[in-house]
Amino acid sequence: MPSEIVESILSIAILAAFADGSKDDRERAEVRRIAEALAGETGVSGLAGRYQAVLMKQVTISRLTVPLDSPELRNLAYEMAVCVCDADGRQSEAEQRFLAELSGALGLGAREAASLAETPDALADLALPPSTPTPAVPAGGATAAAANHPAPAELDRTVLNHAVLAGALELLPQSWASMAIIPLQLKLVHRVGELHGVSLDQGHIKEFLAAAGVGLASQYLEQVGRKLIGGLLGKAAGKWMGGLGRTATSMAFSFATTYALGQVARQYYAGGRRLSTEQLRQSFQQLLGPAKGLQQRYMPQIETTARGLDAQRVMAMLKGSVPV
Repeated sequence: MPSEIVESILSIAILAAFADGSKDDRERAEVRRIAEALAGETGVSGLAGRYQAVLMKQVTISRLTVPLDSPELRNLAYEMAVCVCDADGRQSEAEQRFLAELSGALGLGAREAASLAETPDALADLALPPSTPTPAVPAGGATAAAANHPAPAELDRTVLNHAVLAGALELLPQSWASMAIIPLQLKLVHRVGELHGVSLDQGHIKEFLAAAGVGLASQYLEQVGRKLIGGLLGKAAGKWMGGLGRTATSMAFSFATTYALGQVARQYYAGGRRLSTEQLRQSFQQLLGPAKGLQQRYMPQIETTARGLDAQRVMAMLKGSVPV
């Protein structure tokens, strides 16, 4: 696969991550880290520099779309951009303008663009069911009421099932499957909170993830970037790029991130939401290593779960009509 195609598609994804203009310095640093990591995995020397070029507005959509010379590659670039824009919720007006410009540059008709955006948009809408939130408590503050004490076995099962499903989603070839991991993680934190007698809305859960150091758009960029390198680009070009190893890397990343996030949420709510932002970040990082080690143990379960997944079933799980 020519390096300019890899570079173009991932640069479009980075543009999408910054399309709303609201990224703070921490989020910018995270996107840069991801760009540099993906550059190392692909051997595409110019990719890390594209991050800076995007910030300096030195790249244009029209130039980035030139190497995408097949319908499959153009569709893939657009679907990835939609998923990045949807990762932290429904699109802002700025993101909608960006996607309209991108679809025009890619030569996509309105109906075709809408079809490619249908599943990512639906997943963004399903991030969490409506809830009546318990008043938010800042990190480090005390709760107004004592937390419930759910059975440890139920918590173990809840966290593990969500982590297995996250790993299974990475085995699916569709790019939207990685998009589904984010609402899955939001629902996991929501469920762990509920088991402790706390019901939070989507905004509070996003704040919790951010405090733990899990950025939504940047996480999706990392997930789908690895998946793109490991298989989607090869599939779009009519061949595979020997991506099994990289698919396993993506799966381990998603399993571990979801598992560690669930365990941190467990600590946070069991302790009455008293952990500071720094303590949340430290706990999350400390749990990532052991969580990666667990992935191999549950590999047969992850593979079995993946064989039973399709878009309809994933949607049903996120709606809550089918248990995770």
